[in-house]
Amino acid sequence: MEFIALILVPIVIGLYAQAKVTSAYEKYSRVASRSGMRGRDAAEAVMRSAGIDDVKIVSIPGHLTDHYDPSKKVLALSAENYDGTSLAALGVAAHEAGHALQHRFRYAPLNLRMALVPITNFACSLLPIVMLGGFFLFNNLMTIYIGIGIYIILAVFQLVTLPVEFNASSRAKAQLKGLGIIEGSEARGVDDVLDAAAFTYVAAFISSLGWLLYLLSAANSRR
Repeated sequence: MEFIALILVPIVIGLYAQAKVTSAYEKYSRVASRSGMRGRDAAEAVMRSAGIDDVKIVSIPGHLTDHYDPSKKVLALSAENYDGTSLAALGVAAHEAGHALQHRFRYAPLNLRMALVPITNFACSLLPIVMLGGFFLFNNLMTIYIGIGIYIILAVFQLVTLPVEFNASSRAKAQLKGLGIIEGSEARGVDDVLDAAAFTYVAAFISSLGWLLYLLSAANSRR
């Protein structure tokens, strides 16, 4: 029962979250904005309104590969969102610009998330080895303890990520409306896309927390 509750249920939630964001994005990527503004221009307008003029906006390959790199001050948009004029493109582009605003105004959760990146990347690099070792040596307490340490790091990182992502979406929605880039009923489409995307981060946190609790239970039963 523990495996079902702590591992399988989060997996189902994660699959649902991914399906939800895919559905919302595909739906509103077919809905052109009335302003006809490109995602790239929307991101630039959002940043310009906050006095940000030192962030480079680039187009990158891939589907929903959009991200903001605070260390290089680069806002990268997938081609479909860089040149796209849909409500989905505007929402995603403004969301990434929201991260640039967080960086500009030293938003504490973003700073904490940036500080956690190196140790989180290291933990992620160890995870496949530990999981493989755990498959063959699950009775080995040392393997379980290492797994617990890794999932503590991942859970903390994903917990910190939640306010960062929700806040970026809130900033994006406010700026798109305030700058007149979207109007009236268009806000519903942007909200649906960004809310669905935010839920994927909730699902990721639930998954890491589930694995952490499962490994803690496994360690306790083997003492």
